[in-house]
Amino acid sequence: MRLHRLRITAFGPFGTTQDIDFDDLSAAGIFLLHGPTGAGKTSVLDAVCYALYGSVPGARQGSGQGMTLRSDHAPQGTRTEVSLELTVAGRRLEITRQPPWARPKKRGTGTTTEKAQSWLRESTPGGGWKDLSRSHQEIGEEISQLLGMSKEQFCQVVLLPQGDFARFLRADAEARGKLLGRLFDTRRFAAVEQRLAEQRRTTEAEVKDGDAALLADAHRMQQAAADDGRDAELPLPDLAPGDPGLAAEVLTWAAVARAGARERLDIAHCALTAAESAQAAAERRLGGVRELDRLQSRFAEAQERAARLHACEEERRECEQRLERARKAEKVAPALGLRDAAESEHRRAAQEEARARGRLPETFESAGASGLAAAARKAAEELGGLGSARRAEQRLADITAERAALGRQERADDEISRDAAGWLESWDTTRAALQERIESAQEAATHAERLAGRLEPARTRLDAARRRDRLVQDAAAAQDRALTAREHATSTHEHWLALKEQRLTGIAAELAAHLTDGEPCAVCGATEHPDPTRKTAGHVDRGAEEEALAAHRAALESRTAVERELSDVQASLAAATAAARGSGAARGSGTGADQPGDTDPTVDELSAAVEELRRSHAEARDRASGLHAAREALARAEREYDRRVAEQQEAARRAASRATLREALDREQNSLEAELAHARGATGSVAARAAQLERQTALLTEAADAARAVDETAERLKVADARLADAAFRAGFDTPVAAAEALLDDAQYRELQHRIDAWRNEEAAVRAVLAEPDTAAAAQRPPADLPAARAEAETAGRRLRAAASARDAAARRCAELDRLSARTIEGTRRLAPLRAAYDRVARMAGLAAGTSADNERRMRLESYVLAARLEQVAAAATVRLRRMSSGRYTLVHSDDRTGRGRSGLGLHVVDAWTGRERDTATLSGGETFFASLALALGLADVVTDEAGGVRLDTLFIDEGFGSLDDQTLDEVLDVLDSLRERDRSVGIVSHVADLRRRVHAQLEVVKGRAGSSVRQRGGI
Repeated sequence: MRLHRLRITAFGPFGTTQDIDFDDLSAAGIFLLHGPTGAGKTSVLDAVCYALYGSVPGARQGSGQGMTLRSDHAPQGTRTEVSLELTVAGRRLEITRQPPWARPKKRGTGTTTEKAQSWLRESTPGGGWKDLSRSHQEIGEEISQLLGMSKEQFCQVVLLPQGDFARFLRADAEARGKLLGRLFDTRRFAAVEQRLAEQRRTTEAEVKDGDAALLADAHRMQQAAADDGRDAELPLPDLAPGDPGLAAEVLTWAAVARAGARERLDIAHCALTAAESAQAAAERRLGGVRELDRLQSRFAEAQERAARLHACEEERRECEQRLERARKAEKVAPALGLRDAAESEHRRAAQEEARARGRLPETFESAGASGLAAAARKAAEELGGLGSARRAEQRLADITAERAALGRQERADDEISRDAAGWLESWDTTRAALQERIESAQEAATHAERLAGRLEPARTRLDAARRRDRLVQDAAAAQDRALTAREHATSTHEHWLALKEQRLTGIAAELAAHLTDGEPCAVCGATEHPDPTRKTAGHVDRGAEEEALAAHRAALESRTAVERELSDVQASLAAATAAARGSGAARGSGTGADQPGDTDPTVDELSAAVEELRRSHAEARDRASGLHAAREALARAEREYDRRVAEQQEAARRAASRATLREALDREQNSLEAELAHARGATGSVAARAAQLERQTALLTEAADAARAVDETAERLKVADARLADAAFRAGFDTPVAAAEALLDDAQYRELQHRIDAWRNEEAAVRAVLAEPDTAAAAQRPPADLPAARAEAETAGRRLRAAASARDAAARRCAELDRLSARTIEGTRRLAPLRAAYDRVARMAGLAAGTSADNERRMRLESYVLAARLEQVAAAATVRLRRMSSGRYTLVHSDDRTGRGRSGLGLHVVDAWTGRERDTATLSGGETFFASLALALGLADVVTDEAGGVRLDTLFIDEGFGSLDDQTLDEVLDVLDSLRERDRSVGIVSHVADLRRRVHAQLEVVKGRAGSSVRQRGGI
């Protein structure tokens, strides 16, 4: 990385724009940055850091995203800006950054905050600049990738702060570790330590969780093994989760618990067998006592039932007598039913006769059934005579409807005739207009076909003209390329010939270069070569000549390719020009693009002609599209003409038919009216007279039928009374009423029969029980003591249930212990790999953290890596420290432990004068300065290599030179001056006046009331 130019505007103490030319300052290799305290020397370095990373080191960045970087001396309208031009990784870049600032509002008072802006540009070979990005993030990523270091590394490596390295020399291992960790970015190794520690904690927690699960299962087994609520005899292992051997102890304890549980199960089985035998004997005794108690109770109950039957003997005899009378009355029941039915029928017939006679006139009140029937027959005969009159009346109504229909038809025909006559009057005009439309459309179709034949050639010419215009440009470009290729081929040819001539001129030196003493010369054959020709500056050898010849041949091939391309383009241009001109027929087709002579038509002219043809063709096609519609309209008009003529003729025919029909209807109507006048009589119509006769006939017929039904039902009632009296007498009843009272319905009969059957069944059952031998024998024995036998059986049952519960509990304990033991064994098997992984991770984490006994120096992994880096830094710093100290001091790395701390980051200095190794804190002030300077330079080399080998061609060293004597200062400056051998430039920031005499290239920072400014003086 080399700095070229820096421009600072309104930044820090600089109120105006300051330009710094680092190329001029770096020409001497060392330049001095000096000025009074507070002038802004550090601000120059801050500007470099801000341009690269968008922020300044330490607390100087402030808050508000860089708002505090603005100079208080800057004019109100001037924006803060830093622009840096540098070369990094072979690329020349320009970075411009503007921090946010509060500018005055354009309207009104007050200020408004504008956001920060950034630009990144790259120099082009032509001397210009190409914009790369305006994104803060993209620019930051690009610069960090090119430099290969962070801002913190850059501030330590490029802006060498001597005070920090002096503290680094005197610091303890912890402080050195922090600084080296920031510079070399060893966070990945710290992350490895943290990851191992996390894995150790994770696996330890998983192992403890597994051990806790084993202990939980052991507690469950202890609870399951408890007998009747008492604790198990064997105590649990006294181990905590994570303790070694816990799984084996738990498995041993579980085996002992299972053995004890199986022993208790065998004892419970024996107790259950004895309890079952005792309970069976008690149940047998209880069964015998229950049977004796049942028989004695059965005998006593039978005696009580016999006493109840004797008390109901009188009621039983009455029920049997009542049932016997009902059986006799059942013989009279059919006659009673017939008499009741006849009486009901006679009553209904009398009611119907009274209702029918009430609807007749009073003249028929005293008439009998025969008189009413005769009157009904007379009215029916008169009604039958009205049939022909009804038909005549209906025909008269039909004639009236036919007359009305004829009137409507006549009016419709008149309307049709008038409409047809009006339409036919304009037929000739309509037909002529439609024929004219057809002819016009046919002419338009013919014209559209002609235009379509002219349109396609016009379009082809237009496309050719457009292609011609493009090819004209391509031909011009190809002509330029061909000319350039010819010139290049000529120049390469001349260059080759010139080199060939130069080689031939100096061929003696080329041959002399291969001469060897004692070997013959290829030209003269001599073996001695006293004064061979030497190659002069600018000598051309065979390789240069062949390279020029190859360049010439490549130029010839390029020229041939370009000329071939030019020929192709010119051929295409000629073809396109000819196509654009068109054939003679096309040019004479009247496209509107014809030009006099051989002038080529332009694209605009051809485009206008094509557009005119397209528009005319579209208009003609639109007119021609109406041909089919015109023909269809003419066909529809002709069909309408035929229909109208036919309708007119049909209307005339129907008018003649209507006149004949009207005459016939008039004659028929007169005849029917005469017939109806006789049939209607006093009524208004034949239908009214017929309805009157129909109602009279129906009423007389109904009354006659009702009178006959009354006579018939009265006769049947008389016969039923005689039959009922005879049946009652035969059944043994004095009167029919007595027989009716003795008769029972089905429900009463079934109830009475059920009571009698129940008494009889009960009597038989009681007799059977009293006759049983076992029951009678049991009644003679002493009363059974059922409660005592039941108590004995319940006691035996409780003992059996207790024994079964104990056996089941023992079986459950064994099953639960087996299940928990199996789970414990499985958990132990699953936990074994996890415990092994924990042991392995814990050992690795202890080694990485420096806490393991195997790590003798108690060195952490990150410290180990940093120790290796520190060893490299010490080796690189020693090279310069020996020169600065005249070979007296050497920096060495030490990995010894300091006190109770950890080892790995010790730094000692070896004094060649005494041969002793001592701590760097024992160096004097001047010795500390050049030791820290050597350390800073060595660190810069190591970090540069670590960052991917990016060259750091510009370095800055801040303060510390005042502590050196003249001799040491000379040696330090010699070391710094030697950096030029690696094409580096070093900027020294110092107040030392002697350096102003020794270092000629200077950048002076001058402070004043209006802000600071810079004055630059280049070296000689």
